Amino acid sequence: MDAATIAGLLADPARLKVVAALALGAGSIEEAAEASGLPLKEVALAARRLSRAGLVHRDGHLLALHSERFGAAARAAAEAAPPPEPLSDDPAEDAVLSAFVRDGRLASIPAHRGKRLVVLGHLVRVFEPGVRYPEREVNGLLAVWYPDVAALRRYLVDEGLLTREAGVYWRSGGYVDV
Repeated sequence: MDAATIAGLLADPARLKVVAALALGAGSIEEAAEASGLPLKEVALAARRLSRAGLVHRDGHLLALHSERFGAAARAAAEAAPPPEPLSDDPAEDAVLSAFVRDGRLASIPAHRGKRLVVLGHLVRVFEPGVRYPEREVNGLLAVWYPDVAALRRYLVDEGLLTREAGVYWRSGGYVDV
């Protein structure tokens, strides 16, 4: 069974509650109904559908969750997923960025200055050269990356990647695509 099929099965609130009840120790239709707050008939229907899909073993009123199938589906989905696109053409930079950027957001600000410079150099590309940005707009652009916008602003200014004067910022450093 694949992860998409499991997700589809669990998209139904009743089936999700039955799986949760079984995962928490319910061992029968009656126990699952009590734990989930669902009527017996609804639990029985959900259990029958989950049993046909191979996620639940059903023996009369007794139920057992095949929890190992969730892990197997997750592992198979992870193995089948295409490798992530590199964040940089430079393998060393890509290694640093891959360690700190998750799903298009900065997971943490590197403590090591060299790594921080790589991350900041990547981040500063959201600012167009020659454009002046009010602080509110800078905060909005940086908030997409990381919640502590003040720290990012400070690092970008301290490293000479942004310049600030009278509450207005502009890009003053970093690599520029031509």
